[in-house]
Amino acid sequence: MTKKITAKYVVLVACIVWLGACKVPAITGKQENKSVPAAYNNSQDSSNIVKMKWRQYFTDPNLIALIDTALINNQELNITLQEIEMTKNEIMQRKGEYMPFLNLKAGAAVDRAGKYTWDGLSEEDWKARPDKEHKYVGDFMVGTYFTWELDVWKKLRNAKKSAVMKYLSTIEGKNFMLTNIIAEIAESYYELMALDNLLTIVQQNIELQNNALQLVKLEKDAAKVTQLAVNRFEAQLLNTKNLQFEIQQKIVETENRINFLAGRFPQPVVRNSTAFNHLAFDPIFAGVPSQLLSYRPDIRQAELELAAAKLDVQVAKANFYPSFSLHAGVGLQAFNPVYLIRPESILYNLAGDMIAPLINRNAIKATYFNANAKQIQAVYNYERSILNAHIEVVNQLSRMDNFTKSFETKAKEVEILTKSIIISNDLFRSARADYIEVLLTQREALDSKIELIEIKLKQFNAKVNIYKSLGGGWN
Repeated sequence: MTKKITAKYVVLVACIVWLGACKVPAITGKQENKSVPAAYNNSQDSSNIVKMKWRQYFTDPNLIALIDTALINNQELNITLQEIEMTKNEIMQRKGEYMPFLNLKAGAAVDRAGKYTWDGLSEEDWKARPDKEHKYVGDFMVGTYFTWELDVWKKLRNAKKSAVMKYLSTIEGKNFMLTNIIAEIAESYYELMALDNLLTIVQQNIELQNNALQLVKLEKDAAKVTQLAVNRFEAQLLNTKNLQFEIQQKIVETENRINFLAGRFPQPVVRNSTAFNHLAFDPIFAGVPSQLLSYRPDIRQAELELAAAKLDVQVAKANFYPSFSLHAGVGLQAFNPVYLIRPESILYNLAGDMIAPLINRNAIKATYFNANAKQIQAVYNYERSILNAHIEVVNQLSRMDNFTKSFETKAKEVEILTKSIIISNDLFRSARADYIEVLLTQREALDSKIELIEIKLKQFNAKVNIYKSLGGGWN
């Protein structure tokens, strides 16, 4: 009776210790904040250009051809596609972990014991028997065995769901890369058109300045100006000629940037730059900020990574609980392979076990705490993605508006200074203006024309980036 009572107490104490071992440490998680402002610049219009396909947004056929080439040949994109395949394989791996394992096993062994051991003596006695059929002393077997970890706490299924979320996040990462590649090619293409126009302007100014230099030389021959004036005009001409070489180098580098994105070796980029300054811009419809949550691939990627991080916390938490497994096997085993086909050689087993952490759970705790920290980190990353997207849209809308106004103002300035060149030359011929005024007018006109091209390029960049920041291009 005393032994039975003692055994009960031992079992009770063991259960209490085990329950204490399964206790999960408390952690402080964090919930994401998805709130965004109601509108951009007090506009409640939900129309959004992001619904347009990139082929409709970028209508230049040469640009479309470049983007098509890049979407096939871009090495970085192809690397990302292989990363997606790897995460897809991880889903297969996780799925297999909570399914039963069935394996085939076969083996053969020979055992020769020493003569002066009990096994050796038995073998000598065996050899002395008249029945010589038992000439094999070994172990031969063939069979299957089955193992299955019961997913009581959904640890394995949550790990599989986490792998699915990570796979989906890599797809969104690929979509975000598509958006960036399209935007980068479009920006470089418009920059190339701008450089072509800059080169044309510089070459036109070289011709004008060369004519002005010839005029000053005639004025010097007529003793109306000194050699200083000739030198100043010639120096300005050389400076402008030098500028064209710098632009030509930028054209080469920009072409090769596009070629790299398109995954091809250096070659000329086909484009039509003549109408660059006169290309009009369609109205921009940015919709409402809440649309960013569904349209921006980087935000969706961060959201999926957050969902995976939450599941990883549940997986790490399940490590504190006991795990249950089933083991079974059936096969044939005999010391002589001839006997393997006999019913007497059949063997089988069935077992179940439970394993629970008891003491020294530091590794499990560390994994659990790290999973929680990564989940909190994923929340901050998600909120940062939303904030960054909103700010990008506001900045690009402002750029589009301000550079449109700036282009109109600068165009008037260019028109005035272009007329001033003719006026200054006429005044110089009639000795009513000195050569310094002619030089300054030419320089100011050239600078203003270059600035006009740069402002136009900024308009195009804003057009590209507003589409990108709203989440367009990947669909």
